[in-house]
Amino acid sequence: MTYADPRFWDDLAEDYAKKPLPNPDATARKLAITRGLLAPEHRLLDVGCGTGTIVLDLADAVAEAHGVDLSPAMIAIAERKAAAAKVTNARFHAQPAGDLASFDDAAFDCVCAYNILHLVEDPAKLLVAMHRVLAPGGRFVTSTPCLGGRWLPPYGLILPVMRWFGKAPAVQLIAPSALPEWLADAGFVDIEVHDVGMSADNLFLTARRP
Repeated sequence: MTYADPRFWDDLAEDYAKKPLPNPDATARKLAITRGLLAPEHRLLDVGCGTGTIVLDLADAVAEAHGVDLSPAMIAIAERKAAAAKVTNARFHAQPAGDLASFDDAAFDCVCAYNILHLVEDPAKLLVAMHRVLAPGGRFVTSTPCLGGRWLPPYGLILPVMRWFGKAPAVQLIAPSALPEWLADAGFVDIEVHDVGMSADNLFLTARRP
C-alpha cells in the first residue's frame, strides 16, 4: 500500500467506524482544548477526517466544518453520520490531502490534523499546506503518533512486515523532537505540547499562524 492508496482504508471503513475509541478520556481532553480555540464565526478544516468524528463533534462550535480524507468509503460514512445527526454545516471531501490545492489561501480559522501526519509521504510539506490555508492568527491542532527515534519496539522492522501482509498502511516513523521543528519550519508560532494523558509516543500540539 502506498501513502496515497485509499484501498486500505476503504476496505476497513465500516469496521473502523464501529471501533470504540482506545482512550476516550484523552480524546475528550483533546477535543475540549480544540473547542476552546473556536468561535461561532469560524471555519474549521479537519485533514484526514476519516468517518467524520472530529468534524461532527466540533461542528456546533463553528459556522462551517469541513473534513477531507482520501478514502471515499470513509467519507460516505461521514456523510451518513452527518445526515443522521442532522448536522447541516459540515462538508466532506473525498481526496488525498496532498498540498490541499482545492482550498484557498487563508480559508480557515482552525485546521486539525488528528492522526494523519504519520500516514502521509511528506508530513513537513503537508504542514506547509495547512499553514497556507489558515488565516493569519488561525490555530493549528495535531495529535500525532511519533514512533521514531527508539529501538524498542522495533517499529522499523515490524511495520514493513505488516504492510507486506496488508495489515498496516504506510507509516512515517516520526521522532518526537522532529514534529515541533517541522511546525516551526512551516511558519507556525506559539507551539505548545499539551499533556492529555496519552503515552509519550503520541504528541498533542497546538500552534498559531502569525
